[in-house]
Amino acid sequence: MSLENPQRYTVTAALIYANGPIHIGHLAGCYLPADIYVRYLRSTGKDVAFISGTDEHGVPITIKAKKEGITPQEVVDKYYGQIKQAFSDFGISFDIYSRTSNQIHHETSQAFFTKLYEKGDFVEEVTEQYYDEVANQFLADRYIVGTCPVCGNPNAYGDQCERCGTALSPTELIEPHSTLSGSKPVMRATKNWFLPLDRMQPDIETYVNSHTEWKTNVAGQCQSWLKEGLRPRAMTRDLDWGIKVPLADAEGKVLYVWFDAPIGYISMTKEWATEQGRDWELYWRDEHTKLVHFIGKDNIVFHCIIFPAMLMAEGSFILADNVPANEFMNLEGDKISTSRNWAVWLHEYLQEMPDKQDVLRYVLAANAPESKDSEFTWKDFQTRNNAELVGIFGNFVNRAVVLTQKFCDNKVPVRGELTDYDKQVLDELAQFPDRIGQSIGQYKFREALGYLMDLARLGNKYLAETEPWKVIKTDALRTNTILNIALQISANLAIVCEPFLPFSAQKLCNQLRIVDRLDWQNAGRADLLVAGHELGEGALLFAKIEDDEINTQIQKLLTAKRMNELETKTIPELKPEIVYDDFAKMDIRIGTITEAERVPKSDKLLKLKVDDGMGGRQILSGIAKHFTPEEIIGKQVTFLANLAPRKMMGHESQGMILMAEDRDGKLALIAPGDAVWNGGGVS
Repeated sequence: MSLENPQRYTVTAALIYANGPIHIGHLAGCYLPADIYVRYLRSTGKDVAFISGTDEHGVPITIKAKKEGITPQEVVDKYYGQIKQAFSDFGISFDIYSRTSNQIHHETSQAFFTKLYEKGDFVEEVTEQYYDEVANQFLADRYIVGTCPVCGNPNAYGDQCERCGTALSPTELIEPHSTLSGSKPVMRATKNWFLPLDRMQPDIETYVNSHTEWKTNVAGQCQSWLKEGLRPRAMTRDLDWGIKVPLADAEGKVLYVWFDAPIGYISMTKEWATEQGRDWELYWRDEHTKLVHFIGKDNIVFHCIIFPAMLMAEGSFILADNVPANEFMNLEGDKISTSRNWAVWLHEYLQEMPDKQDVLRYVLAANAPESKDSEFTWKDFQTRNNAELVGIFGNFVNRAVVLTQKFCDNKVPVRGELTDYDKQVLDELAQFPDRIGQSIGQYKFREALGYLMDLARLGNKYLAETEPWKVIKTDALRTNTILNIALQISANLAIVCEPFLPFSAQKLCNQLRIVDRLDWQNAGRADLLVAGHELGEGALLFAKIEDDEINTQIQKLLTAKRMNELETKTIPELKPEIVYDDFAKMDIRIGTITEAERVPKSDKLLKLKVDDGMGGRQILSGIAKHFTPEEIIGKQVTFLANLAPRKMMGHESQGMILMAEDRDGKLALIAPGDAVWNGGGVS
């Protein structure tokens, strides 16, 4: 059951690993929905703490450090700064964006562990775990890769399969191997401390089942785990990077990253509260506080089962009221992949498309993967901008402001007698804030954005049907009324669009010269702008995006895809061994191409005339996709002279041109460095 009328809100967005930049999948998954929700709450006057940061422990960090040849600390320092700046530039309005490497987090996590240990909530157990004999260390879950027993993914990690989302243990993997050395790991005994989720299952079930309002995808994944039966989970790991286990007999052990990471929400709230002179406990221990976790679907089990179990064991914290997890966003028909560079990176987008933060915010919100996976394409991005932001929202505001400048000396005109249609429009206007707000409060952000655009459509329709540019010729007072109402709709748009389009909301406020902030309780009113109020300077809220901008982004993706293919392309294996006599049978010679033309009805073949020093010959070669006839005439080539003639596309070929293929499949001529006589042999 959801908390009714909370006194305050603690809203968290997932702590992302500080081992790479932010991409649009991250934004659509949790950060943009969280920001929309928080901006709305603030506009309604709610007390909100919006908390997030980087997760700087765990194996992904050490893997990245190993790959880049730097220390884990250098990795997290690099990406924390980049991620924080990108979020800020994109308008994600965290109250604090911190990091789990801070001392306050280490202290908070260790104190949390110690309390559970002293209460006897852990089970100390010696178990067999995978050990890499080549690297000489125990393997954390992410250092073990094998085949997923559920979906057959050959690259599943020891803790989770990223293809099907199944949570795993390393021993469940088929044919596991170490990512450190590639060797098959062996089992060795080691001691760790486990949280007995099996014993806690009744309380966890009661908690999960009390929230019938949770999204279907969240509830479904939780019930799947509960149905299978919870098992004890180790809260410590044999690693040297992380928060040290605060026990005398725990040398070489750190806290499990999924134990310390969610505690980061608490430690970061402490950090923020100290800076602001607030009481952090109100946001985590007061039953009148509503706790909401925004995450992606791959983190559901940790936020809905494991973290709540930790909080229950500790005993003094509130539990999450809702965990509105989104599904995944794909890109141009393929899954987003950081390893394959198949992504739209936020920091690059902000550099290449400055002042278009709200366009990306709009497109991601309009196509958010709220109930199923969705897809981002650059063509859809262009269409939504040009047809919706420019054609509907921007068009209405621009007409309202420009007509006021033209007919009313750039001042809000006096509203006269209202027609029935005017009253109908104002009645509809009054309903939009509640409609939008209710959808946001229910985490239906796509629906809320649709209502926002319906308000802009209402304004466009009103101007189209009242035609003030015609009415001005006969009835200036009626024109004043029409434009007054149009400007009131514009002012309302500035309020209700702010959670979604904060940069555009500010631009609109500047155009309307709204100095004092208008909050949600003002929305729906038809007197936000008083008669005689002078407007600011008009300007387009949104600019049309041309094809060349979109084609540049598409080509960038295709280049990344091609480069990834090159990196994964392997050198072909050697063919079966031959002896010298086999090679000696081949008569390889040098010749010059004197004529070249395409073979009709073939997109691969060129028909070549080759001066072979012996009267010439005709050779057909499948190189038409790599060379034009014009550029190859006059080139010396190497050819196999004693290959038996064969018919191709109705033409006889008397030999074979020899070519070299590079890693990207492009062909190159095999020719002597200096000109030699035609017919000369190669030895």
